[in-house]
Amino acid sequence: MAETILVTGSSRGIGKAIALYLAEQGFDLVLHYRQRQAEAEAVAESIHAQGQQARIVQFDVADRQQCAEKLTQDISQYGAYYGVVCNAGLTSDTVFPAMTDTDWDKVIHTNLDGFYNVLKPLVMPMIQRRKPGRIVTLSSVSGQMGNWGQVNYSAAKAGIIGASKALAIELAKRNITVNCVAPGLIETDMLDGLPLDEMTKAIPLKRLGKAREVAAMVAFLMSDDAAYITRQVFSVNGGLC
Repeated sequence: MAETILVTGSSRGIGKAIALYLAEQGFDLVLHYRQRQAEAEAVAESIHAQGQQARIVQFDVADRQQCAEKLTQDISQYGAYYGVVCNAGLTSDTVFPAMTDTDWDKVIHTNLDGFYNVLKPLVMPMIQRRKPGRIVTLSSVSGQMGNWGQVNYSAAKAGIIGASKALAIELAKRNITVNCVAPGLIETDMLDGLPLDEMTKAIPLKRLGKAREVAAMVAFLMSDDAAYITRQVFSVNGGLC
């Protein structure tokens, strides 16, 4: 029987690429979305076409009560997950003097609080499986080096790195690894409207990354071959930092 992995924010972009790649590796998926039901259903159909199982859960990762209710309900019915990929996130970019309370709060609540809201109801059931497990969180190059117009996003993504490293220590004795993947500039709609030609010049490899290249790193960290890797941050950024 295939192991099951939850991927948050898996209806599009990097999350979608991760879910599809994991299905290729023989995992069953729990696909999470907040608003894009039709897109999540299309991802599920693609996974079914690969011969793997996929089911869909809908909630806002920034809503603690909603996360707890939906995730507890799912694992009560189907059992605890082998793995979790905390991918869901958003940006609200502006220079700090112009940043509003809403710009700050929605980015922190989704990107950083989402780490707690999603993992809190899932970690104890993972421990109680008494089997190896995997947690992969998504940070960003912005969380490693900071980025203009992203004080809020950089703060959240840096926080994810610290939280992941601390959680890795706590779960190591349970054979549950926790690692972080930090993408750089990846070809997704999050880059729409940005001066990509200028931004690409700063990347040593002189191109944007592909979502599948991030997915490949996540899939490796979910594999048996990564059993001795925990508390690490893996940059997928073309040498940007």
